[in-house]
Amino acid sequence: MTTITSLTASAHDLSLREPFEISLGTREQARNVLVTVETDSGIRGYGEGSPLPPVTGETQRAALATAQATASLLEGRDVRNYRTLVRELRDAFPGAVSALFAVETAILDAYCRERVIPLSELFGGPATPVETDLTVPILPPETAGERAGAAAEAGFDQLKVKTGGRVAADLERVVAVHEAAPEATLKVDANQGWTPAESERFVDGLAARGIDLALLEQPVAKDDIAGLARVRDSVSVPVAADEAVFSPADAIRVVREDAADVINVKLGKSGLLETAAIADIAKGANLELMVGCMLESAVGIHTSAHLVAGLGAFDYVDLDGNLLLAEDVTDTAFGPTIAPSGPGHGVEPGS
Repeated sequence: MTTITSLTASAHDLSLREPFEISLGTREQARNVLVTVETDSGIRGYGEGSPLPPVTGETQRAALATAQATASLLEGRDVRNYRTLVRELRDAFPGAVSALFAVETAILDAYCRERVIPLSELFGGPATPVETDLTVPILPPETAGERAGAAAEAGFDQLKVKTGGRVAADLERVVAVHEAAPEATLKVDANQGWTPAESERFVDGLAARGIDLALLEQPVAKDDIAGLARVRDSVSVPVAADEAVFSPADAIRVVREDAADVINVKLGKSGLLETAAIADIAKGANLELMVGCMLESAVGIHTSAHLVAGLGAFDYVDLDGNLLLAEDVTDTAFGPTIAPSGPGHGVEPGS
């Protein structure tokens, strides 16, 4: 038996290089939670959650309290029973997605470190490199163009542009990004900021300017599944559901209502095991898959990269959260390639 002897959780505050604005607000700091699980053999596993109240419904304080409260359920338990442990956590703390992502990651990381295997192997594959896009936040067009040009010079050929405000201003931002990085494939993410009519007007506006769009992500409110379906039916661009999908049940609803072409999973919404379940649902429904992130350090980003490498099922990868930080927990090069390693997720915070 491999027993969990302790679980600790602490605040994990990380400054950003620049303010990061999306339609849901502006952030200057990632106020995260770091969890450490230790086993009776002295192995430590690490996990991170990045709560964002408008998305996850948690403050850092609430997520930290939840993570600390899980210790009484986990200490003395066998880490090999990780599936049972994760299920019990979800039953005991429903909706605490950021906290549970951190705890679940720490459990699975400890399990894999005990066995000296990369986390990716739990999901079916080796820890191969993963290529990510880079996000351009809501910025004036000139500044957005400068960010896009710098990203292209650094090797990024996939860019995601944040939108969801006034359609005219959003169009000018995307045009500026396209002009600065004309060879880059462009996606936009409205973070629930538009109505269906505004979404259609935006896509028509880009088409009128001769700009191709690879993906339109969560254009309408997360609970407006009918509106999401309307957008999907009315535009030629693939439409992704993001904030609309936290659980496998959410994914099934999107499938049944023909509301999206792509499901964007985030471990910060769903955790590792449920994200893998959502991926199976998407595959069974012939939907494409995207993986996204929150403002996580390499702990969370490499965890997601291991899942991507292990499943081998993702059509779009948006794992750039740690590239937006002023300083990561480990040496991180500014570029599109993530090279996950083991054992576990391979990151030692603070080392």
